[in-house]
Amino acid sequence: MKKSFVTMAAAAVFFSTAGAAVQAEEVTVQKGDTLWKLAGEYDVSVEQIKDWNSLSSDKIVVNQVLDIHRENAYTVEKGDTLWSIAKANEVTVEQLKEWNQIKGDIIVLGQKIVIFPGSTASAANEGGSTVKTAASKPVKTASEGAVKEILVEATAYTANCNGCSGTTATGINLKQNPNQKVIAVDPSVIPLGSRVYVEGYGEAIAGDTGGAIKGNKIDVFMAEKQDALNWGRKTVNVRILD
Repeated sequence: MKKSFVTMAAAAVFFSTAGAAVQAEEVTVQKGDTLWKLAGEYDVSVEQIKDWNSLSSDKIVVNQVLDIHRENAYTVEKGDTLWSIAKANEVTVEQLKEWNQIKGDIIVLGQKIVIFPGSTASAANEGGSTVKTAASKPVKTASEGAVKEILVEATAYTANCNGCSGTTATGINLKQNPNQKVIAVDPSVIPLGSRVYVEGYGEAIAGDTGGAIKGNKIDVFMAEKQDALNWGRKTVNVRILD
C-alpha cells in the first residue's frame, strides 16, 4: 500500500547489559524455626522457600538444611522493559509484577526491580549473572513456544493520505477497518501474515509492506493522523508470536 510517513526524525536506543549477582545461602534449621519465621528473616515468601527446597508441606525439622535465594535489585536502564528483564533473568513478567507490586506494564528509568531468580523452574546461576538483551534471539516462556524477539525502528502511517488506497498488501481495507492493528514490515525479516506483539502498540498483524520498510523497520497503522504524529519514530521490541 502506498503510504506517506508522518515523521522523518531519526533516533537510536541501546539496550542495557547490567545485572546483579544471585546470592544463594544454606540455612540450617534451629530449634524454634518455622518457614514463616525464616521467610520473615530473609524477606522472602514461604512458597518460595518451599519451591527452592521441593517441600510438599510446611513442616521442617532441626538441623535440616534449606537453600535460601536472596533477592536481586536490578536498576532499570534506558531501553529496558518488563519483558526484557524477565527474559534475561529467566522469570516471568507476572512474577516481576507480583514481587514489585507493579500494576500495568510501565517501568521508569532508575526504578529498582526486585528479582528472585530461584523462583523459576530454570536453574539459577549461583556464581553471578549478567543481564543481556539481544535482538533476533529466540526465547521461550512458560505459556508460549519458541518466540522470536527483535529490536526495530518503528514509524507510523495512516490510510488517509493523498494517493493512499487504504488497502494493505495482504488485502486488509484499513478505511473500512480503522480499529485493525496492522504493521508494515520487510517480509524477509517478519513474514507477512505473522501475528506480532509490538511494544507500546499491542498485538497486531504483519499485513502490509512499504518502499522504505527494509530490514529491522516497521510502520504501525494509526486511524488518526494525530496519533501517528504522536507516535513519531522510536525503537521498540517486536515479538513474533506465530
